[in-house]
Amino acid sequence: MKRVPWDQRIARAIVPLIARTPVTPNHLTATGLVLAFVAAGLFASGHGILANWAAGVFVFSRFLDHFDGELARLKGVASRFGYYFDYLTGALSYAALFLGIGLGLSKGDLGSWAIALGAAAMAAALITMGLDMHIDRFNAKLNGPKTAGERDAASYPGYGGFEIEDGIYLLAPITWLGFLTPFYVLACVGASIFCAWTLAVLVRLRRKGARDLAATPRN
Repeated sequence: MKRVPWDQRIARAIVPLIARTPVTPNHLTATGLVLAFVAAGLFASGHGILANWAAGVFVFSRFLDHFDGELARLKGVASRFGYYFDYLTGALSYAALFLGIGLGLSKGDLGSWAIALGAAAMAAALITMGLDMHIDRFNAKLNGPKTAGERDAASYPGYGGFEIEDGIYLLAPITWLGFLTPFYVLACVGASIFCAWTLAVLVRLRRKGARDLAATPRN
């Protein structure tokens, strides 16, 4: 069994307190999306101090992403709408981040390259969302459909309680230390690589499914 990531463990410890309130999983998902847009707007200003605030806000919005699924499980209100809403929120959050940082950095040394990199990373984030949903639909044929409460159980590469997507938490300290530009370039490249990896996973699953179907005895 895959080890539960540390951020998800923290969310599980805090969520019981939230469960006593009228807050719903979709409220948390929407809040995370709004915070991501706020962070993108602050980054787009190109102002150093605002960028520092933006980094903290965005990191918190992504950490909050682990709360909606846990709350849905605890309250027993997991839904297909919440599942799709969570997927869309994640993709739009990263797309907004790349756009915001790109606009902000375009006023510096990177110039128009910052916007070009951001556009490529935005496309990669949205395409990855579509690929992930195809993977889930493929797996649903074998294991049943997922709900909002199961969204964060996606099979991302990870080790020692950390997943590859947890690298976004480095955005805050790196921005505060003044290394946003190189981090942004690497993140844009990484988004494209991750998109390619997700496509490879989907292709591999489809091939495996085709082989299993061909090997199934027919009456």
